Amino acid sequence: MIVAIVGRPNVGKSTLFNRLTETKKAIVDETAGVTRDRIYGKAEWIGKEFSVIDTGGYVRNSDDIFEEEIRKQVDVAIEEANLILFVVDVINGITDLDEAVAQILRRSSKDVILVSNKVDNNARILDSNEFYKFGLGDPMCISSINGSGTGELLDKIVSYIEEEPAVEETNIPKYTVVGRPNVGKSSLINALIGEERNIVTPISGTTRDSINTRYNKFGQDFFLVDTAGIRKKAKVTEDLEFYSVLRSIRALEEADVCILMIDATNGIEAQDLNIIRLIQKNNKGMVILINKWDLIEKETNTSKEYTEKIKKRIAPFNDVPIIFTSVLNKQRIHKALEEARRVFENRKRKIATAKLNELMQEAIEQYGPPSVKGKFIKIKYVTQLNTYYPAFVFFCNLPQYVKDPYKRYLENKLREHFDFAGVPVKIYMRKK
Repeated sequence: MIVAIVGRPNVGKSTLFNRLTETKKAIVDETAGVTRDRIYGKAEWIGKEFSVIDTGGYVRNSDDIFEEEIRKQVDVAIEEANLILFVVDVINGITDLDEAVAQILRRSSKDVILVSNKVDNNARILDSNEFYKFGLGDPMCISSINGSGTGELLDKIVSYIEEEPAVEETNIPKYTVVGRPNVGKSSLINALIGEERNIVTPISGTTRDSINTRYNKFGQDFFLVDTAGIRKKAKVTEDLEFYSVLRSIRALEEADVCILMIDATNGIEAQDLNIIRLIQKNNKGMVILINKWDLIEKETNTSKEYTEKIKKRIAPFNDVPIIFTSVLNKQRIHKALEEARRVFENRKRKIATAKLNELMQEAIEQYGPPSVKGKFIKIKYVTQLNTYYPAFVFFCNLPQYVKDPYKRYLENKLREHFDFAGVPVKIYMRKK
């Protein structure tokens, strides 16, 4: 489920985002429109997990266009999110911008929770009653800066999470095509399923506007999660970067493997890196397709040099299959499916504990964790967790002193010995 936080500038959206996701990743500042990065996070409450979007970063620094930009973000949030948190500021009360957002929300059919923020004393609870004027139900009184009331808010949010329907066939992988606008996503989907429609069976999607199509051809059997080009965006002129992030989140949460398409003529861009981070956060497999390769002038080592540039940009997670395609000419699109299947198998790979300890203890002996404050770290044992993605626990005497560079060393050693190409690998340190 995707929960979008909307509202005018400076009502505390980013602070609430940080509180719900238990991070400090969203920039918090009194200047409107400072949040340009990190608008996406995962939240968990009483065993239920959901995605949180902070829409606040996409308001421009110009007073005369605030209302227009807020209207765009709210339109997109209404269209793509499952639940809207409409945040208002009890100290300043109702403003014209609040009224504009409320009017949009009233016209929508989306579930809305009205959140009265900065309520840190009883008097402000009474002041929150003015928000009944919006006609959006009871305001929930919170103080996102100190956490007051956020437990009750989380209870309310998770009450909207429906139980997942039973999956018809769990062994059949789901591949989702993601990427920036106009990189060829729709063309790839059409190339794969448009030739012989008698081999595909549309199955109703688990989200509002995605369609799972069964593909069974050339020895391949998978669900293709089609979210590209489903609806025409004639009336919504939203920020494309924000919109593509939202669309990518919805798409990749359905996936086992994400096929990330990049336009060869533009190269890898900031938005591609954002999508890669989303894939990693959700522990999904990934294959990178460099589309429109037929438009690139080539020399002997062009593809090799291009690959090295991409791996440098996406480091440290650069153990990823990269395929150069021309969807228009149907070049190597089936190679992409073969790699997606390989990544799907890698994501499920389980390593015997004895074998794992034999190889990793040897790697630890070759290069042990650096001492910290004169204390030596001893790693005694490693085991793989029973998760749907590769995750390993290393038991040691001082887990708090094992830093990220050494965890990357352990991850690289795991990748040397076992094929985890295209799959994020999680390393955890625990007290022995």
